[in-house]
Amino acid sequence: MLTNESTLRILLADDDEDDRTFFSEAIAELKMTNQLTLFNDGKDLMEYMHNPDAKLPHILFLDLNMPYKNGLDCLKEIRADQRFKNVSIAIYSTSSSEKDIENTFVEGANIYIKKPNDFSELKKVIKEVVHMNWQFHSSGLNKETFFFSI
Repeated sequence: MLTNESTLRILLADDDEDDRTFFSEAIAELKMTNQLTLFNDGKDLMEYMHNPDAKLPHILFLDLNMPYKNGLDCLKEIRADQRFKNVSIAIYSTSSSEKDIENTFVEGANIYIKKPNDFSELKKVIKEVVHMNWQFHSSGLNKETFFFSI
């Protein structure tokens, strides 16, 4: 796990309301001690991240295709700021395009997750991602372990 704190701070930026609800319900069913914050788009996410009073997340799940500011632009902005260097970023997208996977890898995402369609599969993915060894996924990124699949 990422922290010794009892509450895991998770952010999800996704413009699809159904996907946000699905994700939120999966987290609730996993009964993890967490603080989940949801954003409808990249612009709102980045306003939150740049707020000096905001508690930074342990894990950010970031959709790629969002209005106002897309996930790749958010990723670039986050990785360009030293304050966010310890934030683990999981790209969470319907896209399985090699170009998207390559671009997010190069720009410093820690892992790429193709959104599951099945609720039990989503819970399994979230559980695996939250409990993975993020130190391994943060130091010396490895393309073989970047694309996450169950």
